[in-house]
Amino acid sequence: MTIEFEHIDEIDSTNDELKRRAAAGRCREFLVLSAGTQTGGRGRSGHTWSSPPGSSISTSMILYPRDVESEYIPRITPLAAVAVAETIEDLYGLPVGIKWPNDVLISEKKVCGILNEMILDDDGRPDHVVVGIGVNVHIREFDPEIADIATSLDLEMEAAGRTEPTHCGRIIGDIWYHFAKHYEDFLRTKDLKSVLSYYNERLVNRGRMVRVLDPLGPFEGEALFADEAGALHVKTEDGERIIDSGEVSVRGIYGYV
Repeated sequence: MTIEFEHIDEIDSTNDELKRRAAAGRCREFLVLSAGTQTGGRGRSGHTWSSPPGSSISTSMILYPRDVESEYIPRITPLAAVAVAETIEDLYGLPVGIKWPNDVLISEKKVCGILNEMILDDDGRPDHVVVGIGVNVHIREFDPEIADIATSLDLEMEAAGRTEPTHCGRIIGDIWYHFAKHYEDFLRTKDLKSVLSYYNERLVNRGRMVRVLDPLGPFEGEALFADEAGALHVKTEDGERIIDSGEVSVRGIYGYV
């Protein structure tokens, strides 16, 4: 697996640019596109992802998992979360948490978001997948609406009394290096066995009360663990429920009390 890196100073969205190139037939697999700033960055569920110039990482990789059924594609998202967590821990020694399924936290504040987008072919099978990762690195002030739930690597390094400088280029390279080794395992197994122990050890949901926004109605329970398929097991008054999609709030995080 050979990764090719490309940097653009400014773009609407690294995810959207890779999708445009793929639609035009000129985007080879494992191309990583990164940008100094995005003007139209997005997160899960249509949320925006702010990336002021020179202050954060906006990076995306394109994959062509043609032998992987569409129901397995969402399992790629936890692989990216693990890759980001490993990179932060390896480079800077900061303790990292993962909020199911894809937020990476430090001090229980969001430092990274991940957007995994699947494009189907005419037969309804995955044609290509774009994995987008945004990491707050040098940001020191956030908009008031997210100031209590967001953080950056520089802020957390300062809080920990650390003086090592953070480098966006090195972070990007290490993230995709870690992701590549986990993705190769995933292609063989179609599950998360290779990262499951690491993921669950850092899962901030585990052992805490969560609120699940289920299409059939919201409910609360105690989060237990994530399984090999990436689904979250939640203990409720009516028994154990398995969540494979949707929004899950964790009591004590992001303002949920």
